[in-house]
Amino acid sequence: MVEEQALSSTEGNPGSAQSDQDSSLTENFKLIISYDGTEYHGWQRQPGKITIQALIENALQRLTGQVIKLQAAGRTDAGVHAIGQVASFRAVSRLKESELLRALNALLPPDIRIMEVARVARDFQARKSAHSKIYRYRIKTSVILSPFDYRYVFHYPHPLNKEAMSLAARCFERQDDFTAFSSGFYQHPVRHVYHSILEAADEELVFTIEANGFLRHMVRTIVGTLLMVGRNRLVPEGIEELFKGKKRTRLSPTAPARGLYLVKVIY
Repeated sequence: MVEEQALSSTEGNPGSAQSDQDSSLTENFKLIISYDGTEYHGWQRQPGKITIQALIENALQRLTGQVIKLQAAGRTDAGVHAIGQVASFRAVSRLKESELLRALNALLPPDIRIMEVARVARDFQARKSAHSKIYRYRIKTSVILSPFDYRYVFHYPHPLNKEAMSLAARCFERQDDFTAFSSGFYQHPVRHVYHSILEAADEELVFTIEANGFLRHMVRTIVGTLLMVGRNRLVPEGIEELFKGKKRTRLSPTAPARGLYLVKVIY
């Protein structure tokens, strides 16, 4: 288990900057991040919890000598993975992007990797500047699950009507109120789903969805609904009734976190 450490802001690192430096020297940075979310309590910093945001912010503090606040494109839940999470932050640093990349990865645990560091325009914000995000969910239907897969897929060894599931996936391509496929209450629950596709290959199902934003547990609840279609407990046409009802039902369970990946953020 990775331990979160309290870090001093006065460490003398090559890229550190004095806190009283002119704010005009502050630059805006963009990170592309990959991580295995299994061991973490999600992205967002939480008191007494080990989170991905906290570990990266602490590493940046060691390198810059400044208190860093990361803004992420999406706040993934506990157990959810990322291939292309994006975060931005402001700091004063003389380090080159390649040096900052190497130093960050040296300080972070091996299940969190910074894939890219770039200086970006001052008005760039990882969340607000994003046009859309792409998520992927993996389901393995094999009788026996490989031990190399169990952290990264949902094992569902039951007969499924894959054609009906594929048809049902297309029903989510719309701009609509997604309350029936989320957890919690939202004043503004309308989201625009641009693509919603289910593909089958051997003993694996892969669901890919792109939208301008997501409600809490929205992707995992859509996957749970598709599995109900696959088990012939819901017909694809029944999804329209779920949208109209605007509330969660037992036909829309939430699939486990381990099969979900934030794949890419589009700007």
